[in-house]
Amino acid sequence: MFQKCRITVVKRMIHTDLVDEYVTDPSIFPVCNKVVENQEFIAPNPFEMPEGMCASAWADIRPYIIAIASGGRFSMMKNPDSTLAICSDPFRPVIFNIEKVASS
Repeated sequence: MFQKCRITVVKRMIHTDLVDEYVTDPSIFPVCNKVVENQEFIAPNPFEMPEGMCASAWADIRPYIIAIASGGRFSMMKNPDSTLAICSDPFRPVIFNIEKVASS
């Protein structure tokens, strides 16, 4: 049985140096606009992508969702029932906090 997880957008970034060097038209390449800071998604289990979640980010962070949902703990974290994971877009990565939702 899997624990429900909350996925929260912590930080969106853009590597303008890489965009300037590698992208044909940097003026049309903004910070990720699929999510916003503090936006939350609830994953009832690691096999159902929450509505509105970016599929590319989901693919990148899903191993961490599986770990948390199946009872994994991250002892280096202040909340060991959570971890940070990142969307691996090399130009505009997004950091997510994944945490187990307490059973009610």
